[in-house]
Amino acid sequence: MSERFRAFSFVDRITHRAGGRIEGQYTVPVTTTRFPASLMAEAVGQLAAWSAMAQLEFAWRPVAGLAAETNYHRIVAPGQTLTLEADIARCDPEAVAYSGRALIDGRCALELVDCVGPMLPMEEFDAPEAVRADFDTLRTVGAAQGRFQSVPSPQIELQEHTAGQRLRAALQVPQRAGTPYFDDHFPRRPVFPGTLLLDALAGLAVQLTREAIPGPSPDALMPTRISNVKIRSFTAPGTTLELEIDLIELDRDRARFKLGARNDGKTIASARIEIGQLESAQP
Repeated sequence: MSERFRAFSFVDRITHRAGGRIEGQYTVPVTTTRFPASLMAEAVGQLAAWSAMAQLEFAWRPVAGLAAETNYHRIVAPGQTLTLEADIARCDPEAVAYSGRALIDGRCALELVDCVGPMLPMEEFDAPEAVRADFDTLRTVGAAQGRFQSVPSPQIELQEHTAGQRLRAALQVPQRAGTPYFDDHFPRRPVFPGTLLLDALAGLAVQLTREAIPGPSPDALMPTRISNVKIRSFTAPGTTLELEIDLIELDRDRARFKLGARNDGKTIASARIEIGQLESAQP
């Protein structure tokens, strides 16, 4: 696998592909310093994308899209291997529809339910012949281990804050220079990954939850469910996004928020998120 796929590629090997099912694996390098939980969803989405691109002879690729529900059950640590599974319900030049999950040691860590990725011409984003060669590598010898190192923490400036209830902030998307993941996402058209946007929003939602729920250990509160995800447009390197987080509901041990992101006043992404304790963090 070439140098292009070193910074934001989360499938090491495709182990099975038949009918609408594709399976694979990804090992988080032991040297990784920051691997957000959202990247588990990225890994499942990338596995589904490989199946869709191959089915369409690498003329089209899925980008952005919708996700009805993402459920988090546990967090992957450096050195652990994710077993990835995706079931393709529909695949054509308009869109791919799929569900999937990631497992750690046979136990479910993440579930994706009813996701849709609109298709766009591959040539806008990458060289079709290079993507085909990479797919062949993943099906045979697999990608080189230890490629990924980390993603930077989001650059966020708080602008409005009502403790436990509401946040407004500016997210500065990095420039392409010096940001390796743009070389993978994507070589011909760099796009800020939607999973990293959700990671930034989730971090702010966790901050509000820690203010609203004093009981659990602060480190125990994490995203447990994200629903109604809609990524409506691409975000280029260097863009400043306006982030919005509003409390919807609060109970004894969890909080639910509405999330939004805007670019020049135009909504580019929205979702709902639930913050609580993961199964593995509960006594």
